[in-house]
Amino acid sequence: MTDDCVFCKILAGESEASFVAQDDHAVAIMDIGQINPGHVLVIPRRHAVQLGDLSEDEAANVFRLVHRVAQALPKSGLRCEGYRLSQVNGAAAGQDVFHVHFHLVPRFRGEAVRMCILVDEERPRYSRRELDQFAARIAAVLE
Repeated sequence: MTDDCVFCKILAGESEASFVAQDDHAVAIMDIGQINPGHVLVIPRRHAVQLGDLSEDEAANVFRLVHRVAQALPKSGLRCEGYRLSQVNGAAAGQDVFHVHFHLVPRFRGEAVRMCILVDEERPRYSRRELDQFAARIAAVLE
């Protein structure tokens, strides 16, 4: 754990989050800056800056939770006609939280698809209650 890492603070219970699922290796939480309702982050429990900083076994264990969430998203009742899975490493690639994490973002037909996650000041902001409701819908159908 590092003192200045927002994800480490969530994992330590020092910051709140809307949890979708968790196991011994990783957690799935709602992204505070939802691109679309149902935008989930999957984060390894051990602090690692980039994907290559995890061992192969650690990465495989984290990806198991990514896979489970990916199966649940389309079944959750949240709008999800497809989803984008992304993970970036290093500031040059757009990483802004330096704890490895995966984004699962629901996508819709006709929606403009961007290759990177851009901060859109016009997109809706959701309350903790709404994020908790999104998390509960996804968690209810996890296989």
